[in-house]
Amino acid sequence: MIDLLIKLSVKKALSSLYSIEIEEKDILITPTKKEFIGDFTLVVFPFVKQAKLSPEVLAKQMGEFVLEDCIDGNNEKVLKGYNVIKGFLNFEVSFKYWINFVNTNKNKYTYGYKSIREEKPVVVEYSSPNTNKPLHLGHIRNNLLGWSVAEILKANGFAVKKVNLVNDRGIHICKSMVAWQLFGNGETPKLSGLKGDHLVGKYYVLFDKQYKKEIEEMLAKGIEKETAEKTAPILLKAQEMLRQWEAKDKDTIALWEKMNTWVYKGFDETYYRMGVDFDKVYYESNTYLLGKDIVKNGLEKDVLYKREDGSVWCDLTNDGLDEKLLQRADGTSVYMTQDLGTAILRHDDFNSDKLLYVVGNEQNYHFNVLKLVLQKLGYKWAENIYHLSYGMVELPEGKMKSREGTVVDADDLIDEMINTAKQQTMEHGKIDNFTSEEAEKLYYMLAMGALKYFILKVDPSKNMTFNPKDSIDFNGNTGPFIQYTHARIRSILRKAQEEKNISLDTLRLDSSLEMNQKELDVVRILYSFPNIVEQSAQTFSPALIANYVYDLAKSFNAFYQDTKILKEENQDILRMRVALCAFVGNTIKSSMELLGIKVPERM
Repeated sequence: MIDLLIKLSVKKALSSLYSIEIEEKDILITPTKKEFIGDFTLVVFPFVKQAKLSPEVLAKQMGEFVLEDCIDGNNEKVLKGYNVIKGFLNFEVSFKYWINFVNTNKNKYTYGYKSIREEKPVVVEYSSPNTNKPLHLGHIRNNLLGWSVAEILKANGFAVKKVNLVNDRGIHICKSMVAWQLFGNGETPKLSGLKGDHLVGKYYVLFDKQYKKEIEEMLAKGIEKETAEKTAPILLKAQEMLRQWEAKDKDTIALWEKMNTWVYKGFDETYYRMGVDFDKVYYESNTYLLGKDIVKNGLEKDVLYKREDGSVWCDLTNDGLDEKLLQRADGTSVYMTQDLGTAILRHDDFNSDKLLYVVGNEQNYHFNVLKLVLQKLGYKWAENIYHLSYGMVELPEGKMKSREGTVVDADDLIDEMINTAKQQTMEHGKIDNFTSEEAEKLYYMLAMGALKYFILKVDPSKNMTFNPKDSIDFNGNTGPFIQYTHARIRSILRKAQEEKNISLDTLRLDSSLEMNQKELDVVRILYSFPNIVEQSAQTFSPALIANYVYDLAKSFNAFYQDTKILKEENQDILRMRVALCAFVGNTIKSSMELLGIKVPERM
């Protein structure tokens, strides 16, 4: 890599000229700002004091040295010039280096990726749905973020295991079950025509309505609000059902299995439409008992303590937190109980180096506690737990609430996106000569590209507002704009093959060619891709990939508008530009694949 060659020469210059010894990793080389001439910039101010020279003199002396010393494996100079702006030393890379760079990588779909290293896997948990409701817009961000981060880690050479923990037990699940018993009249997905997860979610909403109704009735009788909220009959029924479930009551388990089966089928359909998958699925119903065993061991070790009512707690006050409930007085589990069990089981299953939880920022405290409790219990690997905390997704109308039925279901949103993509595509006339089947595939591809890109281009830590109409636009920072750019490139390459008989497999570029400014702009962005892939893994941020590929598409379109490609008469320049198109197209495709987005061959 050219920046590494420059760093090595800078290190040599500092040592030879000024006896300044420094490691190349501590030498900062950055892309030159657009307003200046050059490709890479070295700031010389850190070395001024030791060199006992002014910044301008120091930069000029180092520039002369590096210009002559910086050579590649073929013993050829890779720089063609330098300039000094105050204490900033800007290097210009030779055209020959850039031409060879394009020639070497024009056909590589995995340019910027690293080979899988023989290491312990990184376990990435995402999705974590509850079986009392369908997946909604918030789940979409979770799933897309988790899946993309997993793929980005793979592109950086990590072994990765994608896992899902299904919250299939607990009081919230029992609420849907109680409501179905009371109001369902035997309704099933088949009888109602509803997806199973939508049907169960319907009864979760009904439970909340009935619960509020009962509270109002109790308040009207003069019962205090707090008492009413704790003793509403339908809530007591749900609490009793949870106790019956943990006691393995036959009828309760049968109802639970039936309703969960409906939900799983619905989830699988939605996951398929979203394009996400998992290497292993865990179920809380299989892990919460392991959590209870851990609590028991914690009591025996005096790490945990039991209160007079029988509940079990962990005192974290000396760690800046509070006291955390790990088991209720009636012996039933809480979320933390089962998360302890699941974490240990997952570590044992994969012997993983890092456990990455993709969970919303409202659970920041929960994961601080999880990590701390595990460490107190003696699990040293818990220090490798990382909570990828992400912001909430809102609609222009405001926040969503599952209990009140004001969420946007994932399935409904995907349907809306497909309809919007169809409308936009037809208005722009981008489906000429498409069969109806090809057109439907394109609508789906554009819809999911718009949805995924709009969500993933936002830094995970930030809250965001999702507006479906803004996400589907063939101009601007959107998925469809990038997808259309790829289709344009594929069209150029087909014509180059058919009309100019240019085969990328046998194409070799003339290394004596020069590049214009638009071509250089594109090449510089292409060169930065491996670094972007690495940074996105280090920060667990697909947003870096998303905004990179937009910059690449934007730069390519500027080049396309201002530069002849297939009409270029000079055959060597024509071939170079076709190779550059291929390189851009492949990098757009691999970038979008890291976001889970497919790109069309034509539009």
